[in-house]
Amino acid sequence: MLGLKAVPERVEAWINGRFQQVSSGKYFEIHNPSSGEVLSSVACCQQAEIDLAVRSSREALEKWRSLPSRSRGLMLRKMAEELESRCDEFALVETLNCGKPLSEAKQDVIKSAESFAFYSELSDKLFGKTIPISSGYHSYTIIEPRGVTAHISPWNYPLRLSVRSLAPALASGNSAVLKPSEYTPLTAIMLAQLFKECGLPDGLLNVVTGLGKEAGAFLAQHSGIQQISFTGSVPTGIEVARIAASNIIPCTLELGGKSANIVFADADLEAAVQGAKKAIFANSGQVCCAGSRLFVQSRMKDELLSKLAKEAKEMSIGAGLSNPQMGPLISKEQHQKVLNYIELGKTEGAKLRAGGNALKGGKYENGYFVEATIFDEVKAEMRIAREEIFGPVLCTFEFEEEAEVLELANASEYGLVAGIWTKDLDRAHKLAAGLEVGQVYINDFFGGAVANPFGGCKKSGFGRERGVEAFDNYTQVKSVCIKFHQDS
Repeated sequence: MLGLKAVPERVEAWINGRFQQVSSGKYFEIHNPSSGEVLSSVACCQQAEIDLAVRSSREALEKWRSLPSRSRGLMLRKMAEELESRCDEFALVETLNCGKPLSEAKQDVIKSAESFAFYSELSDKLFGKTIPISSGYHSYTIIEPRGVTAHISPWNYPLRLSVRSLAPALASGNSAVLKPSEYTPLTAIMLAQLFKECGLPDGLLNVVTGLGKEAGAFLAQHSGIQQISFTGSVPTGIEVARIAASNIIPCTLELGGKSANIVFADADLEAAVQGAKKAIFANSGQVCCAGSRLFVQSRMKDELLSKLAKEAKEMSIGAGLSNPQMGPLISKEQHQKVLNYIELGKTEGAKLRAGGNALKGGKYENGYFVEATIFDEVKAEMRIAREEIFGPVLCTFEFEEEAEVLELANASEYGLVAGIWTKDLDRAHKLAAGLEVGQVYINDFFGGAVANPFGGCKKSGFGRERGVEAFDNYTQVKSVCIKFHQDS
């Protein structure tokens, strides 16, 4: 297995329980974002490899769904245990591949193991219903898997967001083809190898590496796919939805965000400061649900921002393996994008309270590092207030009343999550009901667990991952109606 010893010089696709060389002979390089150095060359899958993967998953599907549901659950439970036992191995590769602090990568592995464990316990609890019609009929429903599912995962949480959709899909009897981001394919291959080591059927999980415009597009439009789970950008999500509609199959989309984090004057100040810090600077701000818009009630704003700016300036930043508070951005392109937004914020008239610069020289040489950045005096019409930056850049706003901040928070094309900080629970519940988002954190940010459903509305997408609700993505209901024989 890839892991502690070394990342191999070349990584192939994983199809039907073994490495598969690509017919095109094409490969692309992936880099360590902490140093810019090449980690490995990865296979560029084309239509031929996608066809092989889908066919393999179709063959594995029949074997997998014919197993007793409890047996499927026990096998996924074994996956959870093995993944947790290899936490250090997976976290090391994850950190090398996407740059995040080692402690965050370890948490991602543990959360991935928890997902397998959670759904393993639910695999034999997908109950149908009996439906009373009349004395002459017996009617009931059966919950069935959809078939071969496609999973197109992002680079910011490579393992965790892949497993988030894979676990409920497999637990409910489907097979899967995973297309990881071209930036971060390594732990996806490791996961597939672990499937084989744990005795799961070959082909149950196939991993097709490659570019989104090639491998991702070929997979999404393949006629052998019965469901698509996609996490990524809004433009790509729109294209995935279009393709799914053309094939008359369902899709789940978890897209962008510009999440509001709202602090009232009665909140616990220190908790709110630490919560706001985590909400925007975790994973270098490369989080779909990052609390990138901070609304602070006027009489607390100066004190809170002074403390938060001090925290931002003192954050340790460095290579993921040194386990800093914040690592690099994923790529040169993302690095430049974030810096462009910072310059735009200055041009638009926002006031820098912290950061605003690329980090260069010494340990930052050739890496993609940006300071933890805070803008004050941001106006709602500014582009930095409206567009997803996907980096460690916070926009702060002042408000007076509850109705005012509700209107400001909802004035976004996104609707993924929101945070509320207050000791007034009546206010918290009322505001939570009015926020146009899929999930609300109260006196916390990034709270909850695998049992909590997660997803958005508006341009943040639709469908819910996590929780028992995730099964709705990967199952369909069959209705059976029996007419009893009538005695003459």
